[in-house]
Amino acid sequence: MYALAIDLGTTTLAASLIELDGGSRLAMTGSLNPQRSFGADVVSRLDAAVRSADSLKEMSGLIRTELLRLAHELCATTGITWNQVKQVAIAGNPAMQHILLGLPVASLAFPPYRPHYTGGTRLTAFDLGWEGSAGVYVFPMPGGFVGGDTVAFLYGQLEDQVKVEEEVKNQTAPTSVSSTSTSTFSSTLFLDMGTNGEMALMTGDTLWATSAAAGPAFEGGNLACGMAALPGAISSVRIKDERVRLQVIGNAPPAGICGSAAIEAITELLENHVIEAGGRLRDSAEIASNLANRIIVHQGENVFVLHRDARTLIYLSQGDIRQIQLAKSAIRAGMEVLAQRSRIQFQAVKNVILTGSFGAVLHPDWLKSIGIFDESMVHITRFTPEGALSGAEKALAAGDDFAAAEAVAGRFRVIPLSGMPLFEELFLRHIDFPH
Repeated sequence: MYALAIDLGTTTLAASLIELDGGSRLAMTGSLNPQRSFGADVVSRLDAAVRSADSLKEMSGLIRTELLRLAHELCATTGITWNQVKQVAIAGNPAMQHILLGLPVASLAFPPYRPHYTGGTRLTAFDLGWEGSAGVYVFPMPGGFVGGDTVAFLYGQLEDQVKVEEEVKNQTAPTSVSSTSTSTFSSTLFLDMGTNGEMALMTGDTLWATSAAAGPAFEGGNLACGMAALPGAISSVRIKDERVRLQVIGNAPPAGICGSAAIEAITELLENHVIEAGGRLRDSAEIASNLANRIIVHQGENVFVLHRDARTLIYLSQGDIRQIQLAKSAIRAGMEVLAQRSRIQFQAVKNVILTGSFGAVLHPDWLKSIGIFDESMVHITRFTPEGALSGAEKALAAGDDFAAAEAVAGRFRVIPLSGMPLFEELFLRHIDFPH
């Protein structure tokens, strides 16, 4: 039998087809979320859904249609018929899951920012307007802005650790997520640097979690030349001997820049004194190196040209830099709020597990350069691609009717940041790049 796992992101969607017996991945695909016409971020889409029932219905229909299209694409790739897919697991932030299910979103858009329910939801393909009889599971939502994608991400990481510990102990009991998993993961920061900026800090058996509205910049959204990490996206920007060297996904002609490359570009430009600590992109006359030739005024602001040919101009703008500053400051401030609420120092964090849909990889050194990580965090960070999608796959393959995933969700303590003076103070403190 086969199953479909879905990471329902605000900016990008990812889906995979797995074999239930063993959980091996057969194929994976992705696309942009078609709801982006209603706004690039969660707040915009919630506002549209609150203002108009028709908008909510349209967004729900758009995402259901696109997810089914991805499912059929995977089936065509593998030669498996849709009727052979018996189970679907969907993980997204609360707003995306509410819109998918056609639920009212006012409780998310206004205080106290709570989902309609916190447990997992079980329905059928028919309930989503899909053909077939597959069972559908939508992951739990512990809080208004901490959702199923975070639960799936953490479940996948904790489930892996349990399996390792069981192998070491040579046990044969059924796998479950229990307190044994906290021995290695105690004082671990889990960070999903997507549009919703969800994060969790494990101390003992408790998962302190929050969500900082980072916006879509880390995923290439809201950037002048931004795009998802698809063929044609610039995936790496290096500056050596005053020359800019690019790598492009699929070896295709450059069409835009993905989020991870934008972060790398900013770190390179900071190092080469093209960007000031306050985020200002310097004028060409202020730059002593040949990089000055890449600074032009475009649409009324300074931009740094990454690639230019007869048909294409790809650049990083002053506005792009500001978007990254806002996003990184929100993430850093959220991390510090978690540390204060859980009463630990960042120096006591033993592991950092990072995921997101920003590109192929995101080096911890870049996050230190832009001011998200401290030096100590660079050396304890592990990047895991497709964190939520991988967790959804593991939950499908576990065969326990998602009991272990729901047990993980039950350990969350959600901390809302909206209106919190401490968060606002920390956000302003971290706007600048490190000197």
